[in-house]
Amino acid sequence: MNPLATLLFDFCYVLFLAGLFFSATWVVARLLDNWSIVDVAWAYGFALVGLWILATCPWSAADPFLWLAAATTLWSLRLGTHLAIRVLGHLDREDGRYQKMRVEWGAATAWKMYRFYLYQAIALALLLLPLISAAHAHPTEAGRMAPWHWLGLAVFAGAMIGEAIADAQLAAFKRDPGNRGQVCDRGLWAWTRHPNYFCEWLIWVGFALLACNQTYWGIPGWACAAVMFHLLTKVTGIPLTEVQLLASKGAAYAEYQRRVPAFWPRPPRG
Repeated sequence: MNPLATLLFDFCYVLFLAGLFFSATWVVARLLDNWSIVDVAWAYGFALVGLWILATCPWSAADPFLWLAAATTLWSLRLGTHLAIRVLGHLDREDGRYQKMRVEWGAATAWKMYRFYLYQAIALALLLLPLISAAHAHPTEAGRMAPWHWLGLAVFAGAMIGEAIADAQLAAFKRDPGNRGQVCDRGLWAWTRHPNYFCEWLIWVGFALLACNQTYWGIPGWACAAVMFHLLTKVTGIPLTEVQLLASKGAAYAEYQRRVPAFWPRPPRG
């Protein structure tokens, strides 16, 4: 089987399993009457694949494929747990996005939501392509960490630490009653308005570097990193967040926008 056919076969297999997983999630969400749990399922879906790989493959510290599986699992568990605390801790309150869908779809909500859940299965399978492709490295590369793999691991680790620092700084800012109604412009938030999104994108750059091999030349990984950049900066990330923050913070956030770049960090200016 040629490399492209192998990749397509593996993708279809993962897509089939993802379809079953999200179908089961849809049943649970309908029983709970809260469609928000799809976000938790999507985030944990990567860890399910990563943990399966780590449990079934003999571990080798020199294998970039296994390092990528470990990195994917760690990222997924962190994101999934963050969302689980937010969603499962308040099952009586559904996310505003899904409340809006209920209003728009009316009586057809359940079945249209099933289609939406299947879209999440497709997205999950597509974004697993870097990991899937890394499993088929050229025989001369198998079990050998190249310099770009070590760089990818370093980028991933740095981005995970940066994201954790940004989250901690924002949480500390919100805990201070004196900051009510103000905008967090301290620490990493003085360098970019969305350090968490910037670090999230760097995580996918790390994945792309770890997935590079002679068989696919890293194309699946870099394609996914490009997709994540587009989503974070143009679609669901920064645009939606900025609208919400402008509505809640008003002039204070408009001034913050004037001083601090949206995505690419730069030293703070007066």
